Amino acid sequence: MAQDSEAGQPPRGRRGGDARTREDLLDAALALFAEHGYDGASMRAIAARAGTDPGMIRHYFGDKEGLFVETVLDRTPTVTRLRAAFMDGSPGQGRRLADAYFSLWEDPSSGPMLRALVRSALPSRRAPEFMRHVIGGAALDEPDTGDPALRGLGLAGGHLLGVALMRYVVEIPLMATIPRDELLDQIGPVIDGYLASGLPRR
Repeated sequence: MAQDSEAGQPPRGRRGGDARTREDLLDAALALFAEHGYDGASMRAIAARAGTDPGMIRHYFGDKEGLFVETVLDRTPTVTRLRAAFMDGSPGQGRRLADAYFSLWEDPSSGPMLRALVRSALPSRRAPEFMRHVIGGAALDEPDTGDPALRGLGLAGGHLLGVALMRYVVEIPLMATIPRDELLDQIGPVIDGYLASGLPRR
């Protein structure tokens, strides 16, 4: 125990685990992930930006991936809207879900980071895991049990992710220039169809 405590001790002159350390690490991670992508932002650089030691990242988040996931969830206000849209079964749900999802990519506080991270993650072997846990949203990270509702949810998430990649990352002209309202009008009914596939038939 004494050895573990000593190993986690920050170097002299750096701040340890006070009340602000976790928040400062999230702020630093947001900035460096957006600037350099997932692979280019080292734990040491993030800790240095936050004025603390890399051991504090392990203390609060486990590893860099844990820090990244928490950064997206904690520093992306539209994630809450996305989850709410998934749970809302009222008419027009598909349009609201698409609106919340695309807001995640267009929000100045989250869009640049997501685009930079996706570009850096796509060539990586960890890209499927990255997409599943973060870009697709935790709500989609469910095993396939044959439940039509979950499959409909997965199809909806996959459709939205594909459109987002073409519009915001690859920037295919046809997808990147279509007006937002027109895009939502076109996609909303399709998403409704996916989600309705899990409803009981009358």
